[in-house]
Amino acid sequence: MANVKKESGSNGGSMFSLIVIVACILIGWVIWQFVMGAGSNFEGGDNSGHPLPGNYLAMVYKGGPIVPVLMGLLLMVVVFSIERFMVITKAAGKGNLDSFMRNVQASITSGNIDGAIAACDKQQGSVANAIKSALLKYQEVKREGLSSEEAAETIHKEIEEATALEMPMLEKNLTILSTLVSLGTLAGLLGTVTGMIKAFGALATAGTPDQAMLANGISEALINTATGISTSALAIITYNLFTSKIDTLTYSIDEAASTIVNTYRHYRAKN
Repeated sequence: MANVKKESGSNGGSMFSLIVIVACILIGWVIWQFVMGAGSNFEGGDNSGHPLPGNYLAMVYKGGPIVPVLMGLLLMVVVFSIERFMVITKAAGKGNLDSFMRNVQASITSGNIDGAIAACDKQQGSVANAIKSALLKYQEVKREGLSSEEAAETIHKEIEEATALEMPMLEKNLTILSTLVSLGTLAGLLGTVTGMIKAFGALATAGTPDQAMLANGISEALINTATGISTSALAIITYNLFTSKIDTLTYSIDEAASTIVNTYRHYRAKN
């Protein structure tokens, strides 16, 4: 049953990711074509003309067809970052995670397992669910009177299984963010290279050097690099932030598991 649930969740997540990617590219194209390419941004009211002085929207539009792709990539970073933030925040639970961990560990150490379970029910989220599974297993091995080593192995196995069900959803779409780190820069460089080719090609066709035309072409081409680097920088920051948060959640679960095992060993030593 758990496998079926996990598989259906994975399929749903993949479909969501695909829809977001397509939607971001389409929105990027709409912004490029109808906002940046609006005639009011150009001399003579036509986007085939020169941009109005100081009009950056028109300058970005002149970056060429790679611009909507870059806009789409930037939107993807924003959308997937918001989505991951919401999921990871939900996984941490309703209350403050540090306070919850202190309360749970204090309850476990004092032998108040029912109190720790009640705290997990109140906190909710992936961390609390995994710890609750280990606490329920603790009560089970305590009734069965298993040895310390058998109990430790059983509790660790239980929490690993619970973590395997709860935590993988946190890593969904992080692969996309890590890919966007490289893809943003590469797409920006591609736009710059193609822009430079066009600029020098137009200069060669004109026959006589035109410094203004060359400067315009280089400026338009470098906009792609700036957009690509901005996309990559944002993707790096969000990816590292979410990876750090996931590591913190995993560490909290492992720490609670060790406390539960140690508590059982103390219980066995006294009985």
